[in-house]
Amino acid sequence: MRGDTSDPHHWLDGDAGPVVRPYTVTAGRARPAAGGFDVVAFVVAGAPPATADPRLQPEHHAILGNSQQPISVAELAAQVDLALGVVRVLLGDLLAEGLIAMYEPQPAANFPDDKILKAVVNGLRAL
Repeated sequence: MRGDTSDPHHWLDGDAGPVVRPYTVTAGRARPAAGGFDVVAFVVAGAPPATADPRLQPEHHAILGNSQQPISVAELAAQVDLALGVVRVLLGDLLAEGLIAMYEPQPAANFPDDKILKAVVNGLRAL
């Protein structure tokens, strides 16, 4: 069947996996409804819903299942095998429903002085 070009999907084989456009999973949304979800932010699922919520897609359930322990957004995207942007939108849905909690990393308290940074750059240029 590989050489058969009469089949409109001759390019598709068993190794291709699911062919679903990311915007289909997010219903065309590109930004999360709630939260910013930095790639290093941690998310953790709360208690699972008592009943199957018809508003939740299988991807939502996969995210909830993989975030029972705190996990970074980047690692979660890898675990559920979805694009980072898609995971952010779906996390926004879950955050708006109160099904997950988000923990942003603390920003660095003290940045180096500009003089020190300039001295380092000048020293590197001198090499």
